[in-house]
Amino acid sequence: MAAAAATALESWQAAAPRKRRSAARRPRRREAAPRGPEAEFESDSGVVLRRIWEAEKDLFISDFWSSALETINRCLTKHLEQLKAPVGTLSDIFGNLHLDSLPEESDVATDSIPRETLVTGTCHLKCVCYGIGNFATCIIARNQLTFLLLLLEKCQIPRSHCWVYDPLFSQLEIEVLNTLGVTVLSENEEGKRSIRGEPTIFYMLHCGTALYNNLLWSNWSVDALSKMVIIGNSFKGLEERLLARILQKNYPYIAKILKGLEELEFPQTSQYMDIFNDTSVHWFPVQKLEQLSIDIWEFWEEPDYQDCEDLEIIRNKREDPSATD
Repeated sequence: MAAAAATALESWQAAAPRKRRSAARRPRRREAAPRGPEAEFESDSGVVLRRIWEAEKDLFISDFWSSALETINRCLTKHLEQLKAPVGTLSDIFGNLHLDSLPEESDVATDSIPRETLVTGTCHLKCVCYGIGNFATCIIARNQLTFLLLLLEKCQIPRSHCWVYDPLFSQLEIEVLNTLGVTVLSENEEGKRSIRGEPTIFYMLHCGTALYNNLLWSNWSVDALSKMVIIGNSFKGLEERLLARILQKNYPYIAKILKGLEELEFPQTSQYMDIFNDTSVHWFPVQKLEQLSIDIWEFWEEPDYQDCEDLEIIRNKREDPSATD
């Protein structure tokens, strides 16, 4: 199992070298009297929830959070105008932020389930999060999860309307996410999720390039892309790091959409440099999408990556059609 986890972790690393979280790093427990599985989970989940709550407090008072929120606000303002959202939507969405969305320390101590204030926004945004990592043991992943939870509340997206997946999640982390109220996906979609006409924010930090390419392929139309916002690796950075022929051959949907998007970089601060580096907010203006060649939209083959080295994602297990009984 340890070898499989190590191989899986390497597959989800981003293209650019950076510090990565370790799936093998787990907290050491002191010797204690034997406990039942339920008591052990309650203790471990309480620790994880408390750490998330502490990380949220630190992030919320940081200069990075206010600057990043301003960046997202600028992008969503244009995005919602494009969706012809009612006047006043932005002031509604970026309204009051409640820090009680995570458990207080007293709640954790008594193992109570954290309460969430559900606010119904007028634009009905949804959210999908891929590749957040092992937040129970990694501070980088924990801060990224904390940012997501604050973002959901700021955008008034009910946590039940946020779908989360990482193939590395432990059972403890899945239970914690369920306690927090988000929806944990049970199947590896490989990023191939259609928004089905519903405005959606995709939160996918430091994911493999193929995940972004798959996501674009699954929503390859002016209508779908114009309803999407992607918070993740900078597409401009991908263009700068990869040779043009490699980008066009291995990740053709990223290569073709570069002229059809707008990108705003996340602010960089020393405190969160390793956590949100190379991160941008991307959205797709209708005017730019409609200016792209018709041929671009007619090509719509599913990516297979057969000749792609260092794929950087975990593939969904499929049966070999050539296999025989």
